[in-house]
This record gives sequence, C-alpha cells and structure tokens, in this order.
Amino acid sequence: MQQNQTLEQNTPSTTDGDKNLNRFSVAPMLDWTDRHCRYFHRLLTKNTLLYTEMVTTGAIIFGKGDYLAYSEEEHPVSLQLGGSDPAALAQCAKLAQERGYDEINLNVGCPSDRVQNGRFGACLMADAQLVADCVKAMRDVVSIPVTVKTRIGIDEQDSYEFLCDFIDTVSTKGDCDTFVIHARKAWLSGLSPKENREIPPLDYPRVYQLKRDFPHLTMAINGGVKTLEEAKEHLKYLDGVMMGREAYQNPSILTAVDNQLFDETMPIVDNIEAVRRMYPYIEKELSNGAYLGHMTRHMLGIFQGIPGARQWRRHLSENAHKKGADLTVVEQALAFVTRGE
Repeated sequence: MQQNQTLEQNTPSTTDGDKNLNRFSVAPMLDWTDRHCRYFHRLLTKNTLLYTEMVTTGAIIFGKGDYLAYSEEEHPVSLQLGGSDPAALAQCAKLAQERGYDEINLNVGCPSDRVQNGRFGACLMADAQLVADCVKAMRDVVSIPVTVKTRIGIDEQDSYEFLCDFIDTVSTKGDCDTFVIHARKAWLSGLSPKENREIPPLDYPRVYQLKRDFPHLTMAINGGVKTLEEAKEHLKYLDGVMMGREAYQNPSILTAVDNQLFDETMPIVDNIEAVRRMYPYIEKELSNGAYLGHMTRHMLGIFQGIPGARQWRRHLSENAHKKGADLTVVEQALAFVTRGE
C-alpha cells in the first residue's frame, strides 16, 4: 500500500464511550501507573481506560508477589502483558480474565534492552506471525478484548508497507481488531527508552492513513499528546487517543476528560475534592503496611499552575517518605492550596 498524506477525516468505527474502551486512555508506564496511581486517576475520570504497568508473563507465573492485584474501583482497567510465548500469554490472559480485568494488551512497542533480551516489546514487530500467534492464543481462552500496542516501525524496517503488513498479519491471523499505535518508530539499539520517546519524529498522518486503509479495525494513537484539544483533533480521524506522561505529570487534565470527550453533561472534577476522596484509600493502604510516599508521589502534579502548588509538592516530597508519615502530611500539604499560598 502507498501512503497517502491527504488528511481526510475518518468516521471512527465506534464513537460511543460505552462501546469503545479505547476512546481515551492513560498509557501504561513502568514504575508509574501502579495500582495507587490508577486509583487516583479513577477519581479524576470515570470513562478513561487505565492500564497497568507492563507485567511479564514470567512475573505472573513464577513470581512470589501478586502481580495482578488491583482495586475494583479502577474499572475499566487493562492488563498490559510482556511476553512472546503464546502458551504463557494464554495462561496469564486467562488468569487476568478470572481476576476481572476488562482488557488484555500485548506490548509490542517497548524498545528497552531489558525487554529485547526477553524477546518481547518492539522487537516483536520483526515477527508479525509470532505476534499473531500470541494474540490468537489469548483470544482462544478469553472473552475480553485482546489488543496490541505497537510502533510504526523499527530500525530500518519503517516503511508504510512494513507497517501495513504487520497490521494485516496480526489482525487476520491473530484475530486482533484493536491496535494502539505509537506514532514513532523505535530504534532497538543506540537510543535509550527515553530517547526513543523523543528523538524519532512523530508521524500522525501515517497513523491516520492506517485507519483509512483498515477501516474495520479500531485504531487509537499514542505519542506526544499533551492536551484534550489535541485529543479531539486526533479523534476526527481515529477511534481513540492514548495520553502518556502529560496525564501523569499534570493529572488535572483528566478532570475534564469525561466532560470533553465522552458526555458534556458530566461534571468537571474538582481537584481538591478528588484529593480528599483519596483519604479513605490512603488510610486503608497505610493500615495494610503501605508507605504514604508510594501513594502521594502520583498526586504531586495535580495542582499544577494553581497557587500553593509548589508548597504542596515540596511538603509531600519532604515528608511523605518519613517513617510513620500518615494522612496528616497530606492535609498539611493541601492547606497550602486551599489557602492559595
């Protein structure tokens, strides 16, 4: 297929937030989107699809901890899996469905050396048939959606034809109908994961074209999305938008998602009220042995641009990690915002 750069608007295959889980989502981010983060984000938006950090099949099957733990309040929530063994992925997908996850997502986008050494992530783009086998193995044992998050190419394999062949193989032979496309290619060597998020140029038109060439598939876009206005623009051509670091570092963006992208009759969430609604969760987790700082680190950016935000961040950063730190620390920090200092 030849890429056509004309930006004709697309009519997405599904636009109803209840039917399309992927209309707006917060990206899976290692060491960031843990269960504490997701609980807080859910207080800011009811409709956004939340993702776990990537969890490897080995951790789930052989690990000593409970890598599938989450709170019921997090729904809708997707488990992102890392792996390339169809049988192991099927086993984990089945466990995830039994635990109540709303979706399974296969990571075919992470370029880190650690991920490549395990033969999963972006390096899997070079073996579309294996990805198809992995997805099909999961689809055969679960009834919940199984989706793929990928890049637009890897290394020198970055032609539009390569991308189309990958999508065609995974969708037809893997029975995959939903893809989240990070609109950058990945360099598997020479760039760090951080550089791979910034240096390869974004190519939104290529993803728009992909949707036009595969209109029957659900396509969401990821990469560089920083505002809801940008999300609205992407939704003119695609079925969904995934926002990453901006949603984490400035979570107040999420307070308007339900109103702006799903249902204009829904209220915009009040930041201060959302923080206070975290109190019962914080108290429960503290009683179970969690550390305050493990929860409040996800809340640092909620008041970005509001008077008192700097003092809020400083007070939490300096005190939440201390032994015995409790809800009093959060209340003290919140006072800087409510007083507008």
